[in-house]
Amino acid sequence: MKKVGLKIIIVGAGKVGRTLAVRLTDEGHDIIMIDKAEERLEDLQKNTDCMTLQGSGSSHDTLEEAGLAEADLFIAVTDSDELNLLCCTIAKQFNPGLSTIARVRDPDYGNEIPYLRNKLGIDMIINPEFEAAVEAARLLLLPAAISINTFAHGSAELIKIKLPEDNMLDGKDIAYLGKHITNNLVIVGVERGDEVTIPNGSFVLKGGDVISFVSSRKVCLQFLKAIGFNTRAVHDTMIIGGGKSAFYLADQLIRSGIDVRIIEKSEDRCEYLSTVLPKANILNGDGIDVDFLEEAGIADVESLVALTGIDEENIMLTLHAKRVSNAKVVTKINRIAFTQVISSLNLGSVIYPKYITAETIISYVRAKQASIGSNVEVMYQLLDGNAEAIEFKVKEESSVTGIPLKDLNIKSDVIISFISHNGKLIIPTGNDVISEGDNVMIVTTQKGFTELQDIMR
Repeated sequence: MKKVGLKIIIVGAGKVGRTLAVRLTDEGHDIIMIDKAEERLEDLQKNTDCMTLQGSGSSHDTLEEAGLAEADLFIAVTDSDELNLLCCTIAKQFNPGLSTIARVRDPDYGNEIPYLRNKLGIDMIINPEFEAAVEAARLLLLPAAISINTFAHGSAELIKIKLPEDNMLDGKDIAYLGKHITNNLVIVGVERGDEVTIPNGSFVLKGGDVISFVSSRKVCLQFLKAIGFNTRAVHDTMIIGGGKSAFYLADQLIRSGIDVRIIEKSEDRCEYLSTVLPKANILNGDGIDVDFLEEAGIADVESLVALTGIDEENIMLTLHAKRVSNAKVVTKINRIAFTQVISSLNLGSVIYPKYITAETIISYVRAKQASIGSNVEVMYQLLDGNAEAIEFKVKEESSVTGIPLKDLNIKSDVIISFISHNGKLIIPTGNDVISEGDNVMIVTTQKGFTELQDIMR
């Protein structure tokens, strides 16, 4: 089936808006970007094929000029939560059949999201700071992992680890795992220096490799224990920066029984955090003052999360923590222009809120574009953007259902990582089949898959 590009209007040409414009234009959609700042639009026009329109996304005249009546999707990602909600509300009134997405970051709206979606008719409300905090919390509960992504409503996980030089898997091929450790997981990617591989059974692992694998949480933990990794959660954490992400993260960690220290420069913000997080230890001070960090106990803390609003500070904090302690470190990076440079710094776990936002929205776009038979549920970029992990919901029979996987003519750069059938997670063999109602995860180096049938040659 030939895919037809959607007409998408994006309001807000900031980092997320530009990322969406580039990715969605590359995938064949017609993009119109609205922003008040002429210089932002000029920069966007130089780097993409999308159309631009200077003006306000809440203006009826501007929206009419943008062609809102014929649009399929409306996305508001300005810096203002209220403006994003207003833009989506006006757009929905203008075109009732339109799908709308708003970025909303303020914690005060957290409990009101179901109300906002129902009463304002907004199809998706995404909070990047909250999602970043969820990702950081997962990492502190399993500090051996560099990154953790979840699929099949949490029953499957994609975990990335770095293999130590003296690990038992150093020099072993991937087939060794199935014979001697477990055949209930799939290694979907190996990063070795600048080389990225989706491996087969004969691929030989080496110390220093960064490997990504998929299975249930129980099997993942068993596997990590079997190869010598520590799988217990941290007991305490130090969070540098007291912004929205810090609030969301501290709240989750405290609920999990983890002691939390937050270092924040603003006295007023410290007073606020002390009120809303009474079980956290709030320290008023400069998080980049080495002497203050020493007094705060950085050398003894089990984990440190750098959440200031300045990427350079977060990077330096992480490097300092790695030098003076054995802490698990997590770094938030807002800018997305230097990911390869950042990867080379060996920071450990890095979280990009803007990537989280963009990938969530692109998953929605692909699901909307797909045939009714199978829709994109979740999507993540892997291996420094060289591959994608995509979960599909199989809604009806198709050319990939009811046939043993070994008999399907699947593209060479695709791995079927799991099949979730009636709530049971299956790590597939050639004899397994995909059925209507299943959730299926694939990993591929190709981009733009919108339906499960795209895995076929």
